[in-house]
Amino acid sequence: MKKSHPLRRAVLATAATVSGIVLLLSLKPGADPASAAAGAAPAAPPAASAQGGAQAAGAATLTGSVVKTEYGPVQVRLTVAGGKITQAEAVQAPSGGRSTQISDNAVPRLNQAAVTAQSARIDTVSGATYTSEGYRKSLQSALDQAGAANQGGGANQGGGEAADQGGGGTGAGAGGGAQAPAATTVTGSVVKTEYGPVQVRLTVAGGKITQAEAVQAPSGGRSTQISDNAVPRLNQAAVTAQSAQIDTVSGATYTSEGYRKSLQSALDQAGV
Repeated sequence: MKKSHPLRRAVLATAATVSGIVLLLSLKPGADPASAAAGAAPAAPPAASAQGGAQAAGAATLTGSVVKTEYGPVQVRLTVAGGKITQAEAVQAPSGGRSTQISDNAVPRLNQAAVTAQSARIDTVSGATYTSEGYRKSLQSALDQAGAANQGGGANQGGGEAADQGGGGTGAGAGGGAQAPAATTVTGSVVKTEYGPVQVRLTVAGGKITQAEAVQAPSGGRSTQISDNAVPRLNQAAVTAQSAQIDTVSGATYTSEGYRKSLQSALDQAGV
């Protein structure tokens, strides 16, 4: 047999080795899986921007006073944010028998009206006069609380500015300007009428009537019903008119006249 030449064997071995290396290289993945996964991860948003976007204006909940009506108590609760009413609800309303049906019809309308008007100047719901009047009073009470809180915050802010400015004249003036005017209560004289005494008490702030109420009114029998109907209207009229020049409530002539006289007496004391 003819023997192979040593040089040929060396060449064949080298060629086989090179072919094996080429085959191994062709089987290697084109990319590192770990590197690919890292490259696919989304970039996280800046922490400061995400936090700032999540912040929301603080909301406050304020509950008005309980107002007694002929058919039951009424009480309103407000949610206020950014100086605006965002929600209104009656936490108490007349109930039982026909009153439940009336409240179920009237209260949602009154709630919506309060948010729309952004005040207590809302219309009476037909067939729910007493509930509407009680709702307005409790709503105004809640709004008064909201106003006091806002004014107090303004005074504190002004004081902070003054401190930052080293107590300078401008800073002190800004703080003083934010202070709310003091409220005073004055009670008019007792006016005797054919059906009983009438007496009016006013709350006055900044030279304006903010609240009016009859601390005395004719009562007993038919007089109680007449007073319950007339007095809330007279109270509202006094605040609206900012004077004693208010109209007589139909069916309550004597009560209306006595109310006007006592109201004028209170205004004289307040100097309004």
